[in-house]
Amino acid sequence: MSKIRAAVTSVGGYVPEYKLTNKVLETMVDTNDEWIMSRTGIKERRILKGEGLGTSDMAVEAVNELLKKRGISADEIDLLICCTVTPDLVFPATANIITDKIGASNAFGFDLMAACSGFLYGVTTGSKYIESGACKKVIVVGADKMSSIVDYEDRQTCIIFGDGCGAVLLEPTEEDFGVMDTIMKSDGSGRVHLHQKAGGSVKPASHATVDAKEHFIYQEGQAVFKFAVTNMADVSAEIMERNNLSSDDIRFLVPHQANKRIIDATARRMGVGEDKVMLNIEKYGNTTSGTIPLCLWEWEKQLKKGDNLILSAFGGGFTWGSIYLKWAYDSK
Repeated sequence: MSKIRAAVTSVGGYVPEYKLTNKVLETMVDTNDEWIMSRTGIKERRILKGEGLGTSDMAVEAVNELLKKRGISADEIDLLICCTVTPDLVFPATANIITDKIGASNAFGFDLMAACSGFLYGVTTGSKYIESGACKKVIVVGADKMSSIVDYEDRQTCIIFGDGCGAVLLEPTEEDFGVMDTIMKSDGSGRVHLHQKAGGSVKPASHATVDAKEHFIYQEGQAVFKFAVTNMADVSAEIMERNNLSSDDIRFLVPHQANKRIIDATARRMGVGEDKVMLNIEKYGNTTSGTIPLCLWEWEKQLKKGDNLILSAFGGGFTWGSIYLKWAYDSK
């Protein structure tokens, strides 16, 4: 009996219209374009504007595009996993809100929080539902409205993050394509370097927490960079070694778009050149769970059936991981 794998069969994406450029940021905080570009590689980022709009609204756009491209209806979806650190509400799950908005009446759903590694964790989780036979069609959404938790008076963090969403459809295949291997890791001791101080059960929202700006991202940049640059590169090399892949075998590295220097270090460790690295950090910044699926969305037309992709990420928590994905279709 052939092994069932989870194959990506469609991709959708969405980024808001408004562009927050480095030039605009120069008028908001003590920074400049050259400083931002040299340290992050980011030129601009998209921001979701509009009263009452949240993560689910971006996800609806991405998922509807995905469904249209695949030629299926929302009621055919069995499961929707939403990977996010900026849910619409604390509860219910944003996944449930998305399924309601798109009319996925036969799907169950849940949110998955693993910061910038969220999409990889989501694909790994979704693939297990496919491989077990429990589900035939699983959508994994990576979406974040990071502007909702960014302090635009903090020049260390406001230059990095943007809003956006990408989504993939997973379906079963008995061919030698799809999710071939995954490595997921975490180290909770890293939470001290990157977190949101208030809003959880340990420190519920209050006048004091709001006044102290404790509902924004707190990041110790140097510590996070040190962990990320090592672990993201290590796990990418590890998954290649485990699957006997050389740099010549890789069509693309699909890295989390956190920092250009981290991406470059990962590519060097894998032995792949710039022509094999998906990069859109200059346009969108760090959209957290959205970066990797947005890359797949933008590069979809360049992908061919059988292409070997290495997906790699590092996020707050700390979380990190890598997926060896063999592309399952030729894009039209």
